[in-house]
Amino acid sequence: MEKEKMLRVGVVTTTHGVRGEVKVFPTTDDAGRFKQLKKAYLDLGNELLPVTVEGVKFFKQTVIVKFKEIGDMDQAALYRNKDILIEREDAVPLEENEFYICDLIGLSVVADTGESLGVLTDVLKTGANDVFEVTTTDKKTVLIPYIEDCVKEISLEESRVFVHILPGLLD
Repeated sequence: MEKEKMLRVGVVTTTHGVRGEVKVFPTTDDAGRFKQLKKAYLDLGNELLPVTVEGVKFFKQTVIVKFKEIGDMDQAALYRNKDILIEREDAVPLEENEFYICDLIGLSVVADTGESLGVLTDVLKTGANDVFEVTTTDKKTVLIPYIEDCVKEISLEESRVFVHILPGLLD
């Protein structure tokens, strides 16, 4: 199993109670997806620990998860700050023009003028719309809003994002 091809859906933040439950900060856009999750993996750095989801509850901005393999609070504490990964086939199917952020990172960003702008290095969640962070060839950071006026095409096959630069965007 290649960790690089898996999707991160959350991060264990701390323990919850004495029965081995953990609080999870979700890194997915819909925390409700945890209700359908049956299996996952805890990223221990040098290995992946397969875990089975026994129960899911929600509290404020966190998800409380009970994994079958974690029996008590002391054991749960060992997994603090560990990523929770899933296999792609267990992910919620994407709609048209939806992408996993991990698939966008590293794509070349090309202006509609043909000019290469740099590489997409991050996707920022702002609430109104996502923003693509692009590191230019001269190591500057450019922020491009993920809106129809700016992002014209995303081609995973060509590893490129085609953009239109609105006046003042690069200033």
